[in-house]
Amino acid sequence: MINLKIMKKNYLLFVLFGFLISCSENKKQSIDFSIVIHGGAGTMEREKMSIEKEFEYKKILEEALNKGYLILENNGSSEQAVIEAIKVMENSPLFNAGKGAVLDERGEASLDASFMSGKNLNAGAIAGVKKIKNPIMAAYSVMKNTPQVLLISEGADQFAIEQGLDTVDNSYFITERRRTQLLKIKTLSQLKDKKESSSSISKFGTVGCVALDKKGNLSAGTSTGGRSNKKWGRVGDVPIIGAGNYANNKTCAISATGWGEFFIRNVVAHDISSLLEYKNLDIRKAAKISLDKVRKLGGSGGVIALDKFGNYAMEFNTKGMYRGVKDSKGNFKVSIFKND
Repeated sequence: MINLKIMKKNYLLFVLFGFLISCSENKKQSIDFSIVIHGGAGTMEREKMSIEKEFEYKKILEEALNKGYLILENNGSSEQAVIEAIKVMENSPLFNAGKGAVLDERGEASLDASFMSGKNLNAGAIAGVKKIKNPIMAAYSVMKNTPQVLLISEGADQFAIEQGLDTVDNSYFITERRRTQLLKIKTLSQLKDKKESSSSISKFGTVGCVALDKKGNLSAGTSTGGRSNKKWGRVGDVPIIGAGNYANNKTCAISATGWGEFFIRNVVAHDISSLLEYKNLDIRKAAKISLDKVRKLGGSGGVIALDKFGNYAMEFNTKGMYRGVKDSKGNFKVSIFKND
């Protein structure tokens, strides 16, 4: 009789244990995943953009989101989701990254990019490259295939060739729109107030992406042509890990867009992560606080941020920012202007 009771008790414990394991597995399978993108912050205004042009931008943003989201949905990594989403924007002449990048003072496209993996804090970046068709691929290759973090200029271009990445002539990146923009800025720079004249037509057209996959891994990537008419050799925040790009599974993933010098001085991307880690702030509040530091120094721009739970932020202190989000919770939105 006693043995029978013990057997029943053990059987119940076994069933309960199996139930708990099943619940745990189901919970693992239903982990939230998410992707957030931006195509740059700046002076874009609704009344100055045609409906057709707005549709063009939103179409590419949706394409980038869907490309990355499909990878996540099919159990792919956040690394690959970020890469593929950014490539869509780099290949579009609409954004200041890859084809369609702004031109430096010598009339050339000079490109920067960075990538960071939150699961191991590994990172890669390239700066001042002129031949790499998709700079984000080169940054990722630096992370995956070298002990270095940052390669620059001709050395980075040569590295891309050795890696078998697609390379092109610098003329591939140059569009008539960017030539015209450069000419306007050079003309306006002759005016007395150089700072005001150049900033009046400035758009910080960096592109970026952050993603959280089903395994709970965060990744961040950012790519840019920098600022139009920038000084030859100038490098902004994008390839500086912790300034324009950062990812850490303990906290969040960040991609920034804006006046790079101010983002470097404030170490914006890492600052947001630190506010989560040490002050336990929510992702939106942390992003706002960090951008306010930028504003107080005289800078402007925006960030996209995604924490380890799938909560996101798309904050900016400019008139607009090309941006979008898609996640397993049902959020799917692309926006451009301040009050969208």
